[in-house]
Order: sequence, then C-alpha cells, then structure tokens
Amino acid sequence: MNNTREVEVVVVGAGQAGLSGAYHLRRAGFRPERDFVVLDHSPGPGGAWQFRWPSLTYGKVHGMHSLPGMELTDADSARPSSEVISAYFDRYERAFDLRVRRPVEVRAVREGAGGRLLLETSDGAWSTRALINATGTWDRPFQPRLPGQETFLGRQLHTAHYPGPEAFAGLRVVVVGGGASGTQHLLELAPYAAATTWVTRRPPVFREGPFDEDAGRAAVALVEERVRHGLPPRSVVSVTGLPLNDAIRQGLADGVLDRLPMFDRITPDGVEWKDGRHVAADVILWATGFRPAVGHLAPLRLREPGGGIRLDGTRAVADPRVHLVGYGPSASTIGANRAGRAAVRDIRRLLAGEALAA
Repeated sequence: MNNTREVEVVVVGAGQAGLSGAYHLRRAGFRPERDFVVLDHSPGPGGAWQFRWPSLTYGKVHGMHSLPGMELTDADSARPSSEVISAYFDRYERAFDLRVRRPVEVRAVREGAGGRLLLETSDGAWSTRALINATGTWDRPFQPRLPGQETFLGRQLHTAHYPGPEAFAGLRVVVVGGGASGTQHLLELAPYAAATTWVTRRPPVFREGPFDEDAGRAAVALVEERVRHGLPPRSVVSVTGLPLNDAIRQGLADGVLDRLPMFDRITPDGVEWKDGRHVAADVILWATGFRPAVGHLAPLRLREPGGGIRLDGTRAVADPRVHLVGYGPSASTIGANRAGRAAVRDIRRLLAGEALAA
C-alpha cells in the first residue's frame, strides 16, 4: 500500500464521456497528473470507436456530437468512423494536455482509508477523493440465451466482432436486433449473402425528421427516468427509433428489412418458431446491444434492488463520491458532454465540503 498514488479525482475511461469529464476538470482548475488522472484500458485514443468495423463509415454514424471545446469539422463521410473519431480524440487529448494513461485496466474500486476510494489497476493502486466512471458498454456485449443455442453448427457472433459484409459472402445470415447496428448490418450484407433474415423482439419503430438537439434531449429524459429509480438503463438509441433515411427506405422496398418476430429456439441448421416455421442459417449475427461495464464498481455495492445504479444527475445515490457518465441518460454523445460538466460541478462542491442537493 505504500506505493499507492493519491489524486483528487480519477477518471476511468477515455471515450466521449471520459474526455468530457477531463476537459471540464481542466477548466475548473484541476491539473492532470497532479490533481486528476485519466486511466483508459484501450490501446490508443478513440474509446469504443477504435474497435468499430471498417464498413461503418463516418457518414453512417448515428448522431455524433463534437467534444466540448473542439468541433469535429471537415470529416470525410466516406472514411471509417474508427479512423475519423480516433484521430479526432487523439487531437483532443493533445490539445487539452489530458495525459491519458493507457493501457490501464481498472480491476476494482473499493473503500480506501480516510474516506477515500481505492482503485486497484494493472498499473498499481490509486487513492482518490472522487471518481468519474466513464467505462461505457463496449466491453459487455449482450447476447440472449435461447433453447438449442449450443447445438447450432454454424457461426454465431455479436456486433462487437462484426468483420464487415465480405465475410458473409454466399452464406445464409440471420440478423437479430432492431437497432441501428442491426439494420446497417442487413443493408450491407444483402448484396453478399445468399439470404438474409431479420428478427427482432419488438416491431421496429422508424423515425421521420432530423435528430436534432431537441429530439436528443427528449430521448435522454426518457432514459433518465429509469436510472432515477434504480432500474437498468435502456440505451438512448432504443427510445429514439430508427432514422427513416434513403437507405432504410430502399431496404424496406427491397424486402431486406422485412422483419420477423423473435424465434423460439435454435436448431443445428437454423432457427425455429413455435408454429413450426424454420429458417436455415449458416450464421446468426447478434446485433442485440450492450450492457454497462461497471463490474469493477461491485465492491462499492451501488446497485439497487431493481438491478441498476440509481443516479441523481450523474451522482450515484449510494455513494456521492462516484459519478457515472456515459451511463444511461448520458450514454449518447450529446448526453456525455453535458454529463461531464455536471459531474465536475458536483465534484467541486464535494471536495470543498459543501452539502450536495438531495
């Protein structure tokens, strides 16, 4: 324990939410490496974006907002989003001298001495008075379990491991999921695959019109209501609906986006419904989303009986030293920016010994 390093604030994660928090810490007078430190487990700048598949070009990105203090301008819509956004995050970290430490894995956050939090990491221990947790969801892909899943003789993979459409040439592919990733996969796969089938748990909802800041705020408010009651958050995208753009309209017209309800079991050679319908498949692609990557916070016992972490703004109700940004209502890029500012405002008051609003 003698080698434990002390700072006022630790930021865990250097995606959109973590960089926003670090930016606002700097603006509030906190100095990197002396007053705060940013720990990121990824190999380079870019957050989860650096791991996105090459065919997800910047022009296909769903509602990307610039980081605070530096606009993302003149981005080539035809370039992979992984390249565009990683380069942008890299410029941002250097412009504001955020000194992100990577790759550093935070393994556990637990109660430390003197009212401080203790972080156990792959790079040693850190002691802090406050924590901005911005670990996102990319590291926890969600894949539902269904009867017969272990008998399938083909390939199963999640969006997190999607290699691009060429890998599915000549194959029969079932895509599961009604979000933006599922529809993008289908539209890309159709020209290559022998056949595609789209399956969703709920009927898809298509949204007309632009996704502007007013629409973003309304979506964030819907998700915020859940985390205020300690329920697991739904993604912001799940409440906005799918944008009805030209590509989606063409997919609907061509029958590529002809949705079927969720199947009931998986067979060795495909999927099957209770009514006896069977679709043969070589691949099942699970575009079924992600869950918050907060396992390292388990020692703090923040979860409510409802299964989620109850928040007041970004502050964990069970522990006012802990702020979650990029969680629930702040999981969108616009929400992450506002959450970083709100978290730092609360942390300044906490460190100054001021009472926080209930």
